[in-house]
Amino acid sequence: MSRQATMARPLRLPTIAGWRAHLLVLGVAALLLLMLFARDAADMATIWWSSSSYEHCLVILPIIGWLVVQRLPVLRAVTPRGWPLPLLWVAAGALAWLLGEAAGVAVARHLGLVLMLQGLVAATLGRGATAALLFPLGYALFLVPAGDALVPPLQTITAMMCMVLLHLAHIPATIDGVFITTPAGWFKVAEACSGAKFLIAMIALGALGAHLGFRRWERRAAFLLVCVVVPVLANGVRAFATIWIAQSRGAKAADGIDHVIYGWFFFAAVIALVLAISWRFFDRSALAPPVEQAQVLRAGERQTRTWPPLGAALAALAIAGAAPLWSAVVVAGGVAPVAAAAHLPEVAGWTKVDATRPLWVPRYDGADRLLVQRYRDATGAEVDLAIAVYAAQARGRSLVGYGHGAIDPDGLWSWAADTSAPADGYAERIEAAGAVSREVVGFYRVGEMNTGSAPRVKIETLRRHLLGGDQRAAALLVSSADAQGGRGAIDRFLVALGPVGPAIDRFADGR
Repeated sequence: MSRQATMARPLRLPTIAGWRAHLLVLGVAALLLLMLFARDAADMATIWWSSSSYEHCLVILPIIGWLVVQRLPVLRAVTPRGWPLPLLWVAAGALAWLLGEAAGVAVARHLGLVLMLQGLVAATLGRGATAALLFPLGYALFLVPAGDALVPPLQTITAMMCMVLLHLAHIPATIDGVFITTPAGWFKVAEACSGAKFLIAMIALGALGAHLGFRRWERRAAFLLVCVVVPVLANGVRAFATIWIAQSRGAKAADGIDHVIYGWFFFAAVIALVLAISWRFFDRSALAPPVEQAQVLRAGERQTRTWPPLGAALAALAIAGAAPLWSAVVVAGGVAPVAAAAHLPEVAGWTKVDATRPLWVPRYDGADRLLVQRYRDATGAEVDLAIAVYAAQARGRSLVGYGHGAIDPDGLWSWAADTSAPADGYAERIEAAGAVSREVVGFYRVGEMNTGSAPRVKIETLRRHLLGGDQRAAALLVSSADAQGGRGAIDRFLVALGPVGPAIDRFADGR
């Protein structure tokens, strides 16, 4: 009789029905938070749906739901209580969002939103429930579309691996940046060939597998390492195989096989390979409980302060709402309009000429003014001058970021190499199939600061968005095809143009 009573005791503890008030407050507060940051939530959902690199995020949400359902037996034993300490969690998310908004970094805004939602859950439900839900809450970080920065280094790694394998296969090849030339033709290791989207998805899958399959942190870390290394190596082999098939069977055959392998077989093969390598090292039973109930209950007992759930939710919403309010007030005070009559300058020794079909145009989405003009000097050398100005930077209207600059990702040109940079500027060589290469020299200006460093642009923009000041930002680029004089023509033009900062200001003010 005593044994039966002991076994039945958990059934008499608080059930999910006793959570109704907390869950209702949490649901309403989460909805209000998503409404407050609706643009960021919509941006994330759009990226999940439209970007092949992040379509796996659509699966993360049901996985989180499944992880929560796994924990229901433990949650039934927990008494939910409002908890003020996670308001610091919400504040960290609000700060991340504010920094992302100030610097024009979307991933920071999206991370901030997820952190605020995590903190809201913890503040509303309490320490015991947070202990039970710790992994599902942490796994929600994979909802953040992050990983674009991996593309350039992965392109380089893939190209280098291709060269090693081509030499081992005795196929003559030369490399220039991400461009590989063999007797079969000219190949580009494009963004889509970098393997970034598979690596990002594998890291998310690896984190779940490490949690479900292993108990010891050393094995979890080793499994995650395998989930990083194997996709990178496999993608290098895939890219090499594409070039090898083109060499032996023709470019058309290689293109068809590559699309089939890359789109349908590659990811499944990588998953199978990772599991084959790791299977024998799994040390956690599939029947083991997701969390230890005794540990969860002890965590709940260590909560020393309790708030009503409504008070905790309102405090979290107030902290979150302070970030967009601060941003709106500070930025609005430093915006000066760009002159509608802005025009590119006359440059001594250079004549403006018409370019009926310009092969190169930079990309700056949302710029208040973007003009491109071709100039020619007495020797016949030609340069293209482009100036883009933003009265203030905002989401979708940033001076630096993916897709902005001398190279339009949807255009013909690709980065080939960095070249010798001038003072407060940058320089690069770009190439396109069937076209001559071009040299591009560029300068950024944020307020009164001139630089060629994209990180410095982000930092200065962040400072001005947080503390106030002139919000104007601009880019000046001079480009010339190698056949039209290249870097020598650019350097002569910049001398004739004069200091870059005043030239940009004259353009923005319409003088």
